[in-house]
Amino acid sequence: MLSIEIIRDEPDRVRRAAELRGDNVDVDRILRLDEQRRAAVHEGDELRARRNDVSRQIGASKEKPPELIDEMRRVGDRIKELDAQTRAVEEELDALLLSLPNIPGNDVPVGEDEDENVLLRTSEDLPDFDFEPAPHWEIGERLDIIDFHRGAKLAGSRFYVLKGRGAALQRALISWMIDTHVGAGYEEMYLPDMVLAEITTGSGQLPKFADTMYHDDEDGLWLVPTAEVPLTGLHSGEILDPGILPLNYTAHTPCFRRERAAAGRDTRGIKRVHQFEKVEMYKLVEPEQSDAELAVMLAQVEEMCRRLGIPHQVKILCTGDMGFASVKTYDVEMWAPGCREWLEVSSCSTCGDFQARRSGIRYRPEPGARPRFVHTLNGSGLGVARVVIAVLENYQQADGSIVVPEVLRPYTGFDVIR
Repeated sequence: MLSIEIIRDEPDRVRRAAELRGDNVDVDRILRLDEQRRAAVHEGDELRARRNDVSRQIGASKEKPPELIDEMRRVGDRIKELDAQTRAVEEELDALLLSLPNIPGNDVPVGEDEDENVLLRTSEDLPDFDFEPAPHWEIGERLDIIDFHRGAKLAGSRFYVLKGRGAALQRALISWMIDTHVGAGYEEMYLPDMVLAEITTGSGQLPKFADTMYHDDEDGLWLVPTAEVPLTGLHSGEILDPGILPLNYTAHTPCFRRERAAAGRDTRGIKRVHQFEKVEMYKLVEPEQSDAELAVMLAQVEEMCRRLGIPHQVKILCTGDMGFASVKTYDVEMWAPGCREWLEVSSCSTCGDFQARRSGIRYRPEPGARPRFVHTLNGSGLGVARVVIAVLENYQQADGSIVVPEVLRPYTGFDVIR
């Protein structure tokens, strides 16, 4: 959430930022509601002060003048009216503020969609096969490690079943990723897969993305689209003690998304499905450290790609392709030679104080100091399903087998899938 002060002081900047992200938010309406709210609160405060003064006068006097009694009755009625007006205005104002996206950083490229993202670097040459590399869905069915038919039988389209060494490969990737992050100083967290609406709102998913999420109506719980949601909520409503930052968390969760926006796209294989596994990196930091910590997070993701031995590239996302809560986002993509495309396996973002304001997460820079909002950062470390695709397609052999990347062999217990 943006601070109301920024909207008051820089309405053109806020309006332009929303336009660059393809959001149509009525900034003028926000300003009018803010004025109405402040006027109602000011009048209410003055009337309460008047009522307190008169109450003291009446209490100190033996007489109770009828005109003052009548005035206080009118004052009380007006205060009730103002309180009702204020609640109504605040309800509409809060809804508009929750729909307003974050402001992109000054160094974020301007663009309408993913076609205008900027490629920053590519790690190495693409692999050269002496045979035609197969896509992962053919590999998975041939080796009997991915069962699309039974996945659809169990849950419908865009679900799948991993079998045998396919399931073991995914489990090995998750364990290796978590161990890598713990070794880099992150604290591992085991989180609920369902969260309350206020937690989902705090991270920025609600209300904007309600139609892409799965919801339990009876209990009011939402299945997490990413571990970023519960990790943001861990410290909601808290004031963190001096010296506690940065906080670095990592967690593995299943992720659930309706993928309605992608209807008709990538229907083959396991690239775009309704349930997938992801390991998340998450940071709460002091504002001055936000940019540096984003660079650290991005470097960690690139190093994981190198250790897996899979070509990767890094893009900075343009204004029109960034996430709702993000100030700046880097995407890391792995090459999939069978699909012949780059697959996003990680998005590393800094959200400034946007999520912290929505969630009420503050810290004290020093004892007795006024609390400040933290900055939050998140990054996939990594998206497991797409890394499974990259491993299967990059490590396929002419005889149809798959060589397991060396870093994963201590976790799989086998070197080859055949």
